Amino acid sequence: MRPAGRVVLLALSAGLAGPPPVRAQAPELRGYYLNVGIGATSGPFADAGVADFQRLRGMLGWTPGPASFDVAYEHTLELGSTDRSAAGLPGLGGTRASGEWVHLQGTIDSSAHAAWRHRIDRAAVRLRLGWAELSVGRQPISWATTLYLTPADPFLPFDPADPFREYRPGVDALRVRAFPGPFTEIDLVLRPASYQDRTTITALARAHSVVGGVEVSGWLGALHDEPAASLAATATWLGAAVRSEVVLRELDGEKRVRFAIGVDRRFAVAGRDLYAVLEYQRDGLGASGPGELVGTLASTPAQRGELLVLGRDALAAQASFQIHPLWTADLLALADLDDSSLLLGPAVTRSVGGETTTRVGVYLGVGADTAADGAPASEFGVVPLVGYLSLTTFF
Repeated sequence: MRPAGRVVLLALSAGLAGPPPVRAQAPELRGYYLNVGIGATSGPFADAGVADFQRLRGMLGWTPGPASFDVAYEHTLELGSTDRSAAGLPGLGGTRASGEWVHLQGTIDSSAHAAWRHRIDRAAVRLRLGWAELSVGRQPISWATTLYLTPADPFLPFDPADPFREYRPGVDALRVRAFPGPFTEIDLVLRPASYQDRTTITALARAHSVVGGVEVSGWLGALHDEPAASLAATATWLGAAVRSEVVLRELDGEKRVRFAIGVDRRFAVAGRDLYAVLEYQRDGLGASGPGELVGTLASTPAQRGELLVLGRDALAAQASFQIHPLWTADLLALADLDDSSLLLGPAVTRSVGGETTTRVGVYLGVGADTAADGAPASEFGVVPLVGYLSLTTFF
């Protein structure tokens, strides 16, 4: 289907899903602005340089009776001293490999040192029907159970090293949610996606409930045209949340298993909050060693943005400590256990107003950088020293 036809189909679907006009609440208009200054040393695959990244986002919410509309439109501007320096931080520059079925984004202008892009990130209508809810359009969907390494989340999982997670990207989907009980939810999602001029279909059914104090969920169906199934659980043990998720899927005729398990807990230290997370992931789609990194990066799951990290065995650790009511210190560590490389991301965040924060941090890769043939010798050893200073405000 041509892109213009997809836009028309999406609009017609949204219109048909809505109820007859009723007296509406006043639309709510909100905004979000992010500015990040970046400086990076040279590395094997990146030049030293400085960059500035800006994101301006407008959001409109409207609830006329049983229907609600959600629209988000954003512009991003990247400025760099070199043509590669603006890509120094994870999560910046827009959605990675998002596979939008309806073309609602584009580049307004670009050059060797600048890129100005825009995107409709959300455009959905939701209709409440008693104990059920129907939504159609571009909308955020998350089925993650673990917090950083989330292999069983089939809808654009966050980059675990992304320091800016204010908004989850939307996907083009038809979604039906039913609530048969106070702690039970049935979720049906149909999502077409386009990657490199090929359209895939994801059709999944998920059940979520609480059994004996344990939160359990599972989904089953087709993920990008191929069979897949998942189970997940969250339980409380010794004051900590223990989370786990596993997915079994078929990829090009081969069965692959991906799973993650983690624990997180909040502590009181010297009268302040300390929040800690530790997660392990085993990914049957990942590289078992440095020699497979390039092939894994070029694989279909990686190009679709499904991989959280490239290594088969990964460890994520994160700690956040409230130094002061206005100051928070964070440390994120990602380890590729197959090539013994490490990514460190310490940062400090300060609140400068009710809706404004500043953040300063660095990223540093530890490990072997390149092999004799010039290929990467580890996943994180090729990452140069990157520093950033950001300003985030909501209005």
